[in-house]
Amino acid sequence: MTNRILLAALVVSLLAVAPGCGARSAGGAQGKDLRGKVFVSTSVTEQGKPRALVEGTSIELNFTDDGRLIARAGCNMLQGPVSLDDGKLSVPDLSSTAMGCPNPDLHKQDEWLSKLLGSGPSWELDGGNLVITGSDAQIVLGTEAPAALEGGTWTVDSLVTGDAVSSVPGAVAATLAFMDGKVNVFTGCNSGSASYKVDGRAITFTSLLHTDKACGPDEMLVEKALLDALNGQVTYKIDRQTLALTNAKGDGVRLRK
Repeated sequence: MTNRILLAALVVSLLAVAPGCGARSAGGAQGKDLRGKVFVSTSVTEQGKPRALVEGTSIELNFTDDGRLIARAGCNMLQGPVSLDDGKLSVPDLSSTAMGCPNPDLHKQDEWLSKLLGSGPSWELDGGNLVITGSDAQIVLGTEAPAALEGGTWTVDSLVTGDAVSSVPGAVAATLAFMDGKVNVFTGCNSGSASYKVDGRAITFTSLLHTDKACGPDEMLVEKALLDALNGQVTYKIDRQTLALTNAKGDGVRLRK
């Protein structure tokens, strides 16, 4: 009887450590391992062959701390609550901004990514890389280093009014470039500059001067949002390659490097 008990205990022990018995398909990784992280594609394949992305673009997946996925493929922003249980990535309510992409191939790339994410692909962490695998496509993504405020150019990516976030209309290219206490501003219509000082999570802008020519309605809408975000003291947050500027009213802009 004692031998039978020992044998049964040994079998249970072996089953507990055997590969595939109760293990997660994500190699032991859990959804919480992705929260607060941003991943950028290093390779994309479709039907076993490399899939070329539009020049100058990449696929970015941002897993927010509040349980959402924000995805970009070069034009519109896809987002929705995400479930990462059992090694499956599920975004049943994936929505998209409706910005007109300047290149039709960008629109097709957005649709391709939306279809892949909506198909419930599997995910796993392979070292420091995130691997998303669908029925006929796979994306390998690496973590992205945080950007610095100074150096390089920030381009307005979206406009924020309270809790509402909208894409930049008409592909207006408005930019900021910070360096040595000065910021060069292009509103998509007018250009100018201001002085700035950083104190903790606040930036105080002073002496803002800019040209004052009239432009189209899309340009003027972006200009107003950007200038409002450069008025006096605003809060800022850098999340990887995204910079958020928010004024005292809760409005502002988001920019990307």
